[in-house]
Amino acid sequence: MDFSSLSLAPPLLQVLEELNFRTATPIQSQSIPVLLAGRDLVGQAKTGSGKTAAFALPLLHKTHLSRRRLQGLVLCPTRELCAQVAGEIRRLGRRLPGLQVLVLAGGQPIRPQLDALEKGAHLAVGTPGRILDLLQREALDTGQLSTVVLDEADRMLDMGFREDMERILGATPPTRQTVLFSATFPDTIEDLSRTFQKEPTRVTVVEEGAAAPDIQQLGYMCAPEEKTALLLRLLRHYQPVSAIVFCNLKATVVELTRALREAGVSADGLQGDLEQSERDRVMARFRNHSIRVLVATDVAGRGIDVEALDAVVNFDLPSQPEPYVHRIGRTGRAGRRGLALSLVTPKDDRKVETLEQGMGVKLERASAESLPPEDPASGVSLAAPWETLCISAGRKDKMRPGDILGALTGEAGGLNASDVGKIEIQDRLSYVAVAKGIVRVALQRLRDGWIKGRKQRIDWVR
Repeated sequence: MDFSSLSLAPPLLQVLEELNFRTATPIQSQSIPVLLAGRDLVGQAKTGSGKTAAFALPLLHKTHLSRRRLQGLVLCPTRELCAQVAGEIRRLGRRLPGLQVLVLAGGQPIRPQLDALEKGAHLAVGTPGRILDLLQREALDTGQLSTVVLDEADRMLDMGFREDMERILGATPPTRQTVLFSATFPDTIEDLSRTFQKEPTRVTVVEEGAAAPDIQQLGYMCAPEEKTALLLRLLRHYQPVSAIVFCNLKATVVELTRALREAGVSADGLQGDLEQSERDRVMARFRNHSIRVLVATDVAGRGIDVEALDAVVNFDLPSQPEPYVHRIGRTGRAGRRGLALSLVTPKDDRKVETLEQGMGVKLERASAESLPPEDPASGVSLAAPWETLCISAGRKDKMRPGDILGALTGEAGGLNASDVGKIEIQDRLSYVAVAKGIVRVALQRLRDGWIKGRKQRIDWVR
């Protein structure tokens, strides 16, 4: 679709012509008419698909320049992304006289942002923590907001900003247009959409040639005594960033976890004898990629919901189809192709037959001989890229992700935002992932510094 066929204001079409943007990308051609019509939208597209222009052009088209009141708000997960999005909005709106676009992001002094808001602006791009801070100071007037865009909504949820996002949306007019853009579509995005959007249009752009959203199910044949060695070989071959390995017995979980760790795999176990606090710590590490492989029984694995799980491995096959389907259903979400590997011994023939009959699908047979020979010099590592720190304050202590991010990347912390991973806020505890190479520095900086105006107990979760 040509941009000229979209009902955009002449100054915007002029800029597009100047920038040599003539043909809209799929996400733009499907989203812009919906947004111009004022409808809510959930857009799923990868980075580089042109999604910023997909929401920026309708935002600019609907902006009344004569009213210097905030009319559009874009939430982004990081300060860097805020700057990029604001830059693109300004570039596309450069023929709109007097257009004011503000960046309201953490990690920057708040006074200049307060001064700019007092003077008035048409559009703002900000991080959830800073926007909430400005709302609490009553410095941000949302009364005239007509559109709120959540850009990279899945990433903001991963970083622990859900509560902040909900409070921000709750402080905006109920008549607003709500737009979600996300690279993936996990259950958490669906929940957010159901709560805050009105009959949204769903636009999904799948890259040409992308794998169908299904699960490849492979059964690797082996003798019972070869299972652990074969599992290691499969992990080194497929290199999953995160995988769950299911066992039928608690004792097998303990033994296998020990064997994987001794082989250099970043692994931990989840079985019924664990105290809830220990289970929480294991799951926090797994969710933020401080553990690559989680070994679990079906009972202990109930309630595990980890997005973007690369692989599920059945170290022991279950006897019935239901638990098998439940296990492998944790991979292959959000339009990605899943991988389910099963270790099949000669004693498992009856189980395989029952599973195949129950599912109506044949398990694809494979053997270790089909794998490339192991190369000791390849340097394949199954270590995790992140470590986890635990902070002794949580949601009920008014702790927010922005407080932790600020403590690590502000003047006192001095770390790069890229060295900080997922932040998870629980009732009385918070977990933050930091890059493995700087964990000792991050630990010391947090122990030496202050978070929310007080010293906090900081533990390295290992």
